[in-house]
Amino acid sequence: MTAVTVAVVAKECLPGKVKTRLIPALGAEGAARVAAASLADTIATVRALPAARRILFFDGDVVPESAAGFHVLPQPAGGLDERLGALFDAVQGPLLLVGMDTPQVTADDLAPVFAQPERDSWFGPAEDGGFWSLYMHEPDGALIRGVPMSRDDTGAVQRARLTDAGLEVGDLGTLLDVDEIPDAERVAALAPGSSFAAALAAERTPSGGAR
Repeated sequence: MTAVTVAVVAKECLPGKVKTRLIPALGAEGAARVAAASLADTIATVRALPAARRILFFDGDVVPESAAGFHVLPQPAGGLDERLGALFDAVQGPLLLVGMDTPQVTADDLAPVFAQPERDSWFGPAEDGGFWSLYMHEPDGALIRGVPMSRDDTGAVQRARLTDAGLEVGDLGTLLDVDEIPDAERVAALAPGSSFAAALAAERTPSGGAR
């Protein structure tokens, strides 16, 4: 059995700093609370995985209580490609990366990685053209640095980097990132029992402060 490290990429859920495209509908504080719920759901899923080690790759000062027991690795300065590259250079042994913007993710979505950890790489595409997960059996940050992030071809470029390097790539299911309110509503419907769905519902009612 290959020992897999799982890293959740996250930022501190401060009003005005996270989920800014949700602010028009939810307000800055509401968007931050929804982001915090998304992170908590993601951490709960990662905690349930048969991982040898769990990392919170964190941009912020106050670590969420839900990450208790995770090794906290601060994100360095630089663009997202540089930061992810640094993570994949810092971790020894097989590494699975999971983002915090897909709170609907389940252990079943990631099960193929643990069923075949000997595969060179696994790739989880996002509906918006990015990616929500990335696995390398032998982590190499050079395969991430220079990939243009937050574009509709980010995922295609990243996957091509892997295949061009001669890696055998397995594909995970396509998931929807939460970026805007329609995304949030779709994700909440996909995971109705999640903390994310409950937080979104609370913010969408008059008592939650959003209109």
